[in-house]
Amino acid sequence: MRFMEADQQICDALLPGLREKLAEIPLSELESERSPAIELFRAHGGPNLLVPQGYGGIGATALEAVRVQRALGSVAPSMTVATMMHHFSIGTLYAVADAVGADSGLDDLLLKRVASDRMLVASGFAEGRTNQGILSPQVEAIPAADGYLITGSKKPCSLATSMDLLTASVGIRDEDGNIGMGFLMLPANTPGVSIHPFWSSFALAGAQSHEVRLTDVFVTEEQIIKPDPALAEELDQLQTVGLIWFEMTVCAAYTGIASALVSRVLDRGRGSVAERAALAVRIETAAALTEGLARRVLDEEVDNDGLAQSLVTRFAVQDVVCQTVNQAVELLGGMAYVSSPDVAYLAAASHAIAFHPPSRGSIAAGLVDYYAGNPIVVS
Repeated sequence: MRFMEADQQICDALLPGLREKLAEIPLSELESERSPAIELFRAHGGPNLLVPQGYGGIGATALEAVRVQRALGSVAPSMTVATMMHHFSIGTLYAVADAVGADSGLDDLLLKRVASDRMLVASGFAEGRTNQGILSPQVEAIPAADGYLITGSKKPCSLATSMDLLTASVGIRDEDGNIGMGFLMLPANTPGVSIHPFWSSFALAGAQSHEVRLTDVFVTEEQIIKPDPALAEELDQLQTVGLIWFEMTVCAAYTGIASALVSRVLDRGRGSVAERAALAVRIETAAALTEGLARRVLDEEVDNDGLAQSLVTRFAVQDVVCQTVNQAVELLGGMAYVSSPDVAYLAAASHAIAFHPPSRGSIAAGLVDYYAGNPIVVS
């Protein structure tokens, strides 16, 4: 079996023609702010990859999803990182809908439209504040007649200019003044929603990771899932599942980006046989770790222990990806580096794996506590 053949076969079976179409476009064009990649993803059914079949989607398994993401990451990094957030949002959206039941109005509001319209769903959990946890939003929903008014900023928010729907965390204040996390679902064309430039780096510019501002945005009761003491345990479990899926998709996407450099080394026969073999072993280790996490999800090992293992996997894969990229760039040599921007670009893009939450420093104490016998906590 050729390098990455299994991933490519699954990708081509579930999203026919997408990988080949992307491969026809120069990397510099795919990774630019004007990239056609995200709309190609939509046209080939990519938004429906994880939508349950009962809602008209493809219903890919966790294992199939990570293989698809690795295959696409090796061809179109920005698109894969951006749509990674879509997949995370889709999984959270349908899981929340199942948890809160038919009374929420979600089904009639949008769930049946997501697959039929191939809607792209953006994830607005980050707020661009240093040392702030993704589960502690500062943007608050203020009660108003028949709903809420929301003013604030979410950044960086991938898919900002292509999204059809924004899912986001908002603070909901209870009668005692305590603030819990609510789950917001907002059509992108809602009055008061605006997009502003935020991402200034050339790396992953095609992911459309900009600022989404909410200015006196009115939302109805049905558009926010509020903290409910009766559902607290179930929603906590969904939050755990969502975090596991997030770490899993991060691992898959960046393993794919690093794999693009490994593929170049193997195709060009760079370095000694032993060096090429070692490089392949290293990146396949990252893929195996990611697939191992996907199999945990398939086996429904998505409790607190599963969350801890997802974080261990994430940081192990992060280390392997960075080591692989450094070695691959060295083996490709100076002429490959200076004769085309692709090698330098892939190296720069791959290092962004370190910037996805939670950071290694923020979770260190939690992991040490976990290995001392306590539940792991992600803020």
